Amino acid sequence: MRVRRALTAASAVAFVAALGLAAALPAQAAEYASALKIKGVQYDAPGTDSNKCSGGNTKNEYLTIKNYSRSNVNLKGYVVKDAAGNTFTFRASHVLEPGDYVHLRGGRGTDSDAGNVVYRQNCNFLWNNDKDTIYFNKPSGARADVHAYTKKANDRDGNGYITYHG
Repeated sequence: MRVRRALTAASAVAFVAALGLAAALPAQAAEYASALKIKGVQYDAPGTDSNKCSGGNTKNEYLTIKNYSRSNVNLKGYVVKDAAGNTFTFRASHVLEPGDYVHLRGGRGTDSDAGNVVYRQNCNFLWNNDKDTIYFNKPSGARADVHAYTKKANDRDGNGYITYHG
């Protein structure tokens, strides 16, 4: 008879620490039970920042949210927030099929299910170029995902984009 042992989060952390690999763990080691997660963020729009509604580049700053489940998920009611409390709520239905994603872009534009894009309708930048925290909450208020970043620690190639979930 074989005895199975469940590897708990605490025992996994202890095991990793014992191996001296604790530094390899990301700052956001906690996983949330959510079908939708932050795939990545273009926190620093290419070029010189300009938040002008006409001719600015806030649309080039975006957050990619992906459906990692096997079911359709509606984004309506989900909330994205930064460390300063700037908030965006998905007010309209936007259904993500399994494996599908959406770019939440700054600036003004026309939302498109076919183009996988939702605009914040706000020409101010949401993410700081040096460091910030991205909170992604379910309509119930429960956390779906969270990631903190610093340009120095998380963007080694300096292109302004960080990948979280592949």
